[in-house]
Amino acid sequence: MTASADSPSSTSGVFGRHAQGHIHEQVAFFADRGTGLRAIIAIYSTALGPGLGGTRFYPYGSEDEALADVLNLSRGMAYKNSLAGLDHGGAKAVIIGDPATDKTEALLRSYGRCVQSLGGRYYTACDVGTYVEDMDVVARECRFVTGRSTAAGGAGDSSVLTAWGVFQGMRACAEHVWGAASLRGRTVGVAGVGKVGLHLIAHLLDEGARVVVTAVNERSLARVRSEHPRVEVVADADALVRAEIDVYAPCALGGVLTDEVAEVLTAKIVCGAANNQLAHPGVEKRLADRGVLYAPDYVVNAGGVIQVADEISGFVFERARAKATRIFDTTRRIVALAEADGVPPAVAADRLAELRMADVGRLRGFWLP
Repeated sequence: MTASADSPSSTSGVFGRHAQGHIHEQVAFFADRGTGLRAIIAIYSTALGPGLGGTRFYPYGSEDEALADVLNLSRGMAYKNSLAGLDHGGAKAVIIGDPATDKTEALLRSYGRCVQSLGGRYYTACDVGTYVEDMDVVARECRFVTGRSTAAGGAGDSSVLTAWGVFQGMRACAEHVWGAASLRGRTVGVAGVGKVGLHLIAHLLDEGARVVVTAVNERSLARVRSEHPRVEVVADADALVRAEIDVYAPCALGGVLTDEVAEVLTAKIVCGAANNQLAHPGVEKRLADRGVLYAPDYVVNAGGVIQVADEISGFVFERARAKATRIFDTTRRIVALAEADGVPPAVAADRLAELRMADVGRLRGFWLP
C-alpha cells in the first residue's frame, strides 16, 4: 500500500503474522511523520462480519512488543464477539506512544484516516489510553468508529454494561457451584475499583453479598469508602487472594492468575472484568484441579463490546442491556459443557466460539445480491 507524502503510510499483509500459532487475515502498519503516529491494526477474522475492537494507546518498549499485543488482543476479540452473539469478527489496534504526552487532535485524526483506509473491515472503539472524547475526534475522519460520547450521538461510557455482564456471569457460576444463581451471603473479593469495579460492587451489595476490595489507586479507594462504607479494604492483591472469600473478581490488570495464585486462592469462583487474566496457558487447568471454577474473562466482560456494537445501528440502552443479560445463559452453557466434556471452561468457551465462527462463516459462501 502506498501513500502520498502528506498522508499516513501503511504496509499490510493479507495473511498476517502468527500469534501463538494463529494466522491473522490482515495486519497493517501505519506511520505518519507529521503527527508522530505509529499504529498497528490487526484483523484476526471477519468470518462473522467486520472486525470490532478497541484502540490501545500505550508506550510500548518496542514495535515487536506492540505487535505481539495487538495480535493477541485481536484474536481475543474474535472469540469475545463470537460468544457475545455479535455479527462482528475480531480486530484490535494499538498506537505506540504515551497518551499523556503524545496524544493530539492531529494524531487522532490521522489515525482516523488509517482506519478509514481499511474500508469498513475494522470498526474501532475505546481501549486503554483512549476515551469516548478521542473517538469523537477519530470519527471526524472516519465512518467506522463506535464508543463515542453521548454528545456526539454515541452510547458513552461502556463500563455500566461491562459490570452488568460480569455480574450475570458471576450469578451463573454461583448457580453451578452452590445451586442458586445468587451471591447473597457470599464474600466477593474485587481487585481493582475503577469504573467497572465500582459498578460491580453496587450490584453485589444490592444482591446482599459481602464485598472486600483492593486497588493501587488511593483516589478510587477513597471513592469506594465514601459511596459504599460497608465495603472492606485489604492491603493488596496478595492479601485478597489469600483472604477467606467465595468469589475472586480481577477487575484491573491482566496476567493476575499465576501458578502461585492458583495454589493459594481460597475462592471457589474466579469471575472478573480484567482482560487476559491467565498469566499463561495451563493456569486454568491448575484452577480446575483445585476445584476452582474460572469464568473465561472474554465471556463475562463482553458487556462493553455489546454496547459499542449496538451503537453502530443506533444505540438503545434497554436493547443492549438485554443482550448483556444473556451473558448469564452463555456462561451457564459453557460451564455445563466444560463439566460434560471434562475440560476447563476456557477450553469449552474456545470450542463454542470457534464453532460459531465456522458455522456462520460458511454462510458467506452464499452470494447475496
